[in-house]
Formats: sequence, structure tokens, C-alpha cells
Amino acid sequence: MFVARSIAADHKDLIHDVSYDFHGRRMATCSSDQSVKVWDKSENGEWHCTASWKTHSGSVWRVTWAHPEFGQVLASCSFDRTAAVWEEIVGESNDKQRGLSHWIKRTTLVDSRTSVTDVKFAPKHMGLMLTTCSADGVVRIYEAPDVMNLSQWSLQHEISCKLSCSCISWNPSSSRAHPPMFAVGSDDSNVTYGGKVQIYEYNENTRKYGKAETLMTVTDAVHDIAFAPNLGRSFHVLAIATKDVRIFKLVPMRKESTSTGPTKFEVQIVAQFDNHNSQVWRVSWNITSTLLASSGDDGCVRLWKANYMDNWKCTGILKGDGSPLTGSSGQPSAMSTVLGSSVQSSQNALNGMSAGRIGKRAPFAPPLRQLTSPKIYQPPAYY
Repeated sequence: MFVARSIAADHKDLIHDVSYDFHGRRMATCSSDQSVKVWDKSENGEWHCTASWKTHSGSVWRVTWAHPEFGQVLASCSFDRTAAVWEEIVGESNDKQRGLSHWIKRTTLVDSRTSVTDVKFAPKHMGLMLTTCSADGVVRIYEAPDVMNLSQWSLQHEISCKLSCSCISWNPSSSRAHPPMFAVGSDDSNVTYGGKVQIYEYNENTRKYGKAETLMTVTDAVHDIAFAPNLGRSFHVLAIATKDVRIFKLVPMRKESTSTGPTKFEVQIVAQFDNHNSQVWRVSWNITSTLLASSGDDGCVRLWKANYMDNWKCTGILKGDGSPLTGSSGQPSAMSTVLGSSVQSSQNALNGMSAGRIGKRAPFAPPLRQLTSPKIYQPPAYY
């Protein structure tokens, strides 16, 4: 039992990404119509568009929120080879009276020579840092030295991944035992080259990011990647969207006291599902990392959960029109109610981006290739 609610987004072309803010009461959409729209949730649960503006001169692939301690800040990336940072300005009385908010561009990042395919803010304990990846195979990490001046960003790191990059995900762990780490996926279509997912870790000695691991078993194009919230685990869990859904466990090997290189990991694949029978476009975790959502070209969102034996199985299926599918047992999927406050808060760990993605390639909503109106799934109040 769950409630599906469609929104007349009024985008003129495909919606590529939808992103909730930290609290799940605001969301941003981006589209091939070169615009970004910001939506606010009212007390009665309705979503209202409070801002809409042209952001780039090409399709906008991704949009993401910064942590609210840095203000109301968005980042977007585009086919026009740029990423942009936007900040909401309060106090514009005329706009506020009309129920609109005012966003201004603080900076444009122009270092990429090709399409910028993903943009993510780093975990907030690292400060205000922004990461982009591009089709030219380069990951760039920027930092705002003064969080009160978002027009100044310095390029801190430029990492060549050798393969075209399609998606990035930061490990959200704030434990001192875990150096800053991110994963990058490639959508390179050449299956003869393995290692479409690479893990990079920060080295305190060299003050640079070095490659810690390559997942050689991933040979098909990767469309999305997501670290699970850590919550005190000694190991890391990584979900990958490729021609199927895969969940990897990365267990750090014991490090020699004299070692100065990156951490080595024991890589274990704990689950692999081809239930979508098609390309998988998005994967996203809830805040406790107990539930994974995936969406594919079959037009369905599938929900995955592990039991006490760490065996993963599908616990719910949502169709694009909002109706639940029956599970393998023939019973309606009770777990279909998960998308709501619990999932909206999962951007805590995923930097405001991955929860509730709806659009061409979205979890918590199917890849709506022809639709330009997102759909919100809301659980009953008692959930």
C-alpha cells in the first residue's frame, strides 16, 4: 500500500535528475530543456514550483544540493562542458509575495573539455567541496575556501581515470579510520576492458588521491553508483547500476605501519540481480543502508533488502504509473511503502542527490524516457 502522486513539472524535454535536499522538503529537477526547477513541499503535502530558470546552454544531466549548513546551494552539470553553483537569495519581497524564490549563479566551472556527466558535493565534514566527472575521463575536486563567498572555488585535485566517466559517489563515512574516498563509474561501451568502477582514496602523506581498487568484474557500462551510509561499519558497501544491480562489499585489509600507499581491499560481491531484464539507470540507499532502490528500462523501481544472513532479495516493485506489482509469491509487495520520509532523508548520506530520483534515469522512480512530469511515492502516515 502506497500513494503515488504525479507532478505537472512543465519541463519542455526529458527530466534527467531529481534531487531532494537534506530535509526532504525541497527538491530540484533538471532537464534537456536546459532549465532547473526548485520545488517546495507545502504543509498539505503538495509540491509547488518556487523557481525555474535556464541554467546551461545544453542538456542538464544532474543537479544536487549542498548540506544546509552551507546555505541553500545547488550545483548542476551539463552537456555544455560546465558545472555551475547556484545560491538562493532571501529577502526579495516581490518574488516572495508571489511564492517564488530567487537563485543566482555564484560560479561556473569551465575546466572540462567535454560533457560534465555528474556533480556531487563531498560529505559535509570535509568542508564545502564539489566533485565533477566528465566524459574526458577526468574527476575534478573543487573547494570553496570561504563558505561565505561561493564565487571563489579552487581546483584542488585533477584525477585522470583513463575511461569516460559517467557517475561518482563519495563514501559518506566520517570515521577517522576511513580516509576520504570516492568511487567513479564509466559508461565506456567496450566490454573488453574490465574495471568500469574505480575506487580512489586520499593519502595524507602525498596529499593526493590515489587509486585504491579497480572492480575488474564490472565490464559493462556503469550508469550509476552509490556508497551505502556507513553507520559505524568497518567495511564499505557499494551499489552499482549496470546491465544489472550489483552490491559489493569492500573490506579494508590490515595495513602495515610502514605502508604509505592506498588501502587495499578485499572485494566481495554480495548480491547480483538481473530482475530488471534491462539496463539499470539508478541505485539509491535509504539512510540506514538497509534498503536499496533501483530503476531500469523495464519501467519499474525495485526495492532490495537483506535478511539477518545478509541474503538480499526483492521486497517490492513499483510501476511507472504508480501501481504496485505482485511479487514472486503472488502477494502485493508490502515493502512498496518505503519511499517517503525515511527515503527522503537518505540524502543525508548521499549528499542530497540520490534519494527520490525521478526522470529519465532515476531510482525511486522509473526511467521515464518520454515523460516530463515526475512522480512522488509517499508511504502511509503510520509507516
